[in-house]
Amino acid sequence: MATGDPEGSAAERDSGPTALRIVLGSQLRRLREGAEISRADAGYAIRGSESKISRMELGRVGLKERDVSDLLTMYGMTDADARDKFLAMVRRSNAPGWWHRYTDLMPDWFQDYVGLEEAASRILTYETQFVPGLLQTEAYAMAIASHGRPELAGPPVKRRVSLRMQRQKVMFRPGAPRLWAVIDESVLHRPIGGRQVLLDQIDYLLSVTKEAPITLQIVPYQLSGYAAEGPFTMLRFGEPDLPDIVYLEHLAGALYLDKLEELEVYSRVFDRLTVDAETPDRSRQMLLKVRAAL
Repeated sequence: MATGDPEGSAAERDSGPTALRIVLGSQLRRLREGAEISRADAGYAIRGSESKISRMELGRVGLKERDVSDLLTMYGMTDADARDKFLAMVRRSNAPGWWHRYTDLMPDWFQDYVGLEEAASRILTYETQFVPGLLQTEAYAMAIASHGRPELAGPPVKRRVSLRMQRQKVMFRPGAPRLWAVIDESVLHRPIGGRQVLLDQIDYLLSVTKEAPITLQIVPYQLSGYAAEGPFTMLRFGEPDLPDIVYLEHLAGALYLDKLEELEVYSRVFDRLTVDAETPDRSRQMLLKVRAAL
């Protein structure tokens, strides 16, 4: 039967483990469908269930080399070299990302997001209360993480801020994702950390939007709240096998939306936000005006 291309594209070879897991899951789905095998039958073959196969194919769980080897046999992949390369990628997909040392601070749902964020080619984000995490200064992030009491911040809070700063490095590496951020005007007037922290934060926004692959737009007060009910982030990937993902965070966890109809809703909402917001140039003028007032 079909053997696929386990060598993969450059995007597969260079992606982080989370993205690689999704690519491998997609390839397993194509092999299963090519062999005309149901998810239920595939699940039974590896002592699992239909839902386990579904989670594997969506990249929602780690891939066990033994399970994948059994599935490849079932799906008709007999070429030894192709199998070895596929299983080598499975092992790489289980390697911890750089964020592994912070897992004691991160719930499982956020570990997945960090991996996806690192693999994205475009990040579209809308924020209503804070500057987006990828654009925060260390002092601004510390003010948020410490609930306004940075002088009382202990090691866990400091490490949480360190994680946020580490995440930002993705924006300045070769081949960095393009970040398109839309924020509510109220964010510029919310004195997170006090006057100097906010002033430095605005200076940083002026700096990175001038040099880095970052677009920033500000929704003025008069149009605030019409296009979207709350913050969200949409991740888009250069690899065709990786579907767009919308990430919604709440107090008890997070939601990952990837159904076509859900993605279409959020794509339309983001398009509306970019129309309602000031242009990038006018948004920079707003930043300068707020800075002057401070």
